[in-house]
Amino acid sequence: MTTADVASAATPVSSTISEPLQVTPLGPWHTVRRELAEQGSVVVFARLDDWLTDWQPDTGADSALPALLGRDWERFQKMTNEDVRARFLASRLLLKYAAGAVLEARPVDIDLAYKPGGRPYLRGCGQVDISLSHTADLLVVGITRQGWIGVDAELTGRQLSGSAVERQICTPHETELLARTGEQQRNTALVRLWTLKEAYSKAIGQGLRFRFTEFGFAPGARRVQVLRPDGRPGSGDEWSFCTWSVADRYTVSAALVDLGFDEAVDVAARTMLDEGMADALLTQPQRTA
Repeated sequence: MTTADVASAATPVSSTISEPLQVTPLGPWHTVRRELAEQGSVVVFARLDDWLTDWQPDTGADSALPALLGRDWERFQKMTNEDVRARFLASRLLLKYAAGAVLEARPVDIDLAYKPGGRPYLRGCGQVDISLSHTADLLVVGITRQGWIGVDAELTGRQLSGSAVERQICTPHETELLARTGEQQRNTALVRLWTLKEAYSKAIGQGLRFRFTEFGFAPGARRVQVLRPDGRPGSGDEWSFCTWSVADRYTVSAALVDLGFDEAVDVAARTMLDEGMADALLTQPQRTA
């Protein structure tokens, strides 16, 4: 992984997100938990194959999948496209393992649910927000205890310049700024803009329902902030944005809004849940994952 390119190599003013950490089912989960404790937020990434090898039918581990996937098991069974099934399985496993690490709970005990727009959340743990993205063989998960987080990933080499996508995602101000750049720089900037907009819209719970021509960012600006279509500021210091280059071929962006949650809050599941709920969720018979 190469070092993040944050707003053209400039560090954002109020960023609380460090470089993404690569994880496998074996971790390093202690590092993930420490990152969340110290920074308030953490972003992890993983390779698709790293999360599928241990769950092949010939390993016998697939018998644990119904309990591990929980409410997602029925949805998973109905999927017929093998690529879609693989990506769905790996991404949900990563979400549950990452959430289990920061909540000090077993992945099988994490109750992953979905809001009306499809945004995942941790049922019973409202003080922790999560976000998921995947593209090609990359999986990305963002977790925060500070407010809301959104993450997005895209192939850095994806051709957006001159495509219909460019016309659908750029504000007039962005189009004006992009017109001053060279072709290669223009496409790189467009990919970054795309991931920033996806991350922001996920953080506010809108996803693709929020028209990307209604808000923007300034390509090359030292301070990354949301702008109105005409270039005027559209967000304050409560928002932080980061963009990284991951594994030399992916662009990953994160958007974080600080809602002023207690910095010292303990996010261990037994602390966050009331006693009855904690007993119900975390004292189930031990399962083999």
